[in-house]
Amino acid sequence: MDFSLTEDHVALQDAVRRFCDGEFPAHRRGDTEDAALAAHRRQGFAELGITGLIIDAGQGGSGYGAVETMLVAQQLGRALGGAGWLSSGLPAAALIGAAGSAQQRSQWLEAAACGEKVLALAVGEADARYELARIAVRAKETGDGWRIDGTKTLVFDGAIADAFVVAVRTSGERGDMHGLSLFLVDAKAQGITLRRFATIDAREAAHVSFANVVVTKADLIGEAGEAHALIEAALDRANAALCAESVGALEALLELTAEHLNTRSQFGAPLAKFQALQHRVADMLIALEQGKSMACAAAMAVDENDPARRGRFVSAVKAFIGDVCKNAGEWAIQLHGAMGMTQECRAGHYAKRMFAINMTYGDATWHLNRFTVQRLDKESE
Repeated sequence: MDFSLTEDHVALQDAVRRFCDGEFPAHRRGDTEDAALAAHRRQGFAELGITGLIIDAGQGGSGYGAVETMLVAQQLGRALGGAGWLSSGLPAAALIGAAGSAQQRSQWLEAAACGEKVLALAVGEADARYELARIAVRAKETGDGWRIDGTKTLVFDGAIADAFVVAVRTSGERGDMHGLSLFLVDAKAQGITLRRFATIDAREAAHVSFANVVVTKADLIGEAGEAHALIEAALDRANAALCAESVGALEALLELTAEHLNTRSQFGAPLAKFQALQHRVADMLIALEQGKSMACAAAMAVDENDPARRGRFVSAVKAFIGDVCKNAGEWAIQLHGAMGMTQECRAGHYAKRMFAINMTYGDATWHLNRFTVQRLDKESE
């Protein structure tokens, strides 16, 4: 694999970094955003092209791939920014772009790319535990459409979404990979209720309940009952970006920790002089360099036309980065002492974001199991 960056890649990386430095002051990174500030930042992302990063140029986007997404995600992770981008600009937009009708693409993707509309992916369920085959929210066919009933959990930016891309079961029983379908549902549709809440990393999510929500055949994304592979591909793309974001957060956290150890003194010497603490920082640096390489590998695998290879790479990287970033976050808090847990200290905010990323779309343990199963399947061929 060639990990070298082109001039366009470097220019994109620099542009996003400059934007983040201006919009996310170092002393406020990780703080909760009010509605006005969040809307202002979303518009800035749109003007920079971030919200339409993977959307085709024909729908007002940039048409970039996973490598460019990785570069953007790393800078957003470094600044603890990008709330609203993951759900709207990645899996939801990818699903509409991959399988949506011409009407769906023209109605929603251009509006999402320019920041006018926010899309949200509603896939998780309380009893599914990351397993797509365990999706139980059902859509019953009514002749001229379907009616959706059930509750989706942890829908990122669900409270501000203009539409939901909802994964439901239209046939089969819970545990079947077949029978899953996707619907594009207007957030204002009758029968939708939200229970919003803040996540550990000061971002917003919601539990979204559907009670007899009517959808038509025009709202179906792709073929009925054939959405499993589409959803899996979109979540792999999102997980590759999350891994890159976690690497960016780890890089910033390492800089903060090294600065703290060099300026804080104990027993008449800077903390950086103590060998045991040097070892912890060295471990964090090694984890960072490994994480950068693995995030590159995951991004390149996403852009390849090989679903099995993509799944193995993404799960291997998510399992590795999830574990090392969790450990590094805990080490950084310890190295900062009691202040590492305070609201004023940025270290805790970076650690909480990495903890949240680890639990999003499959934690390290789940992805390790997925990688093992896929690797065994490949060896048995």
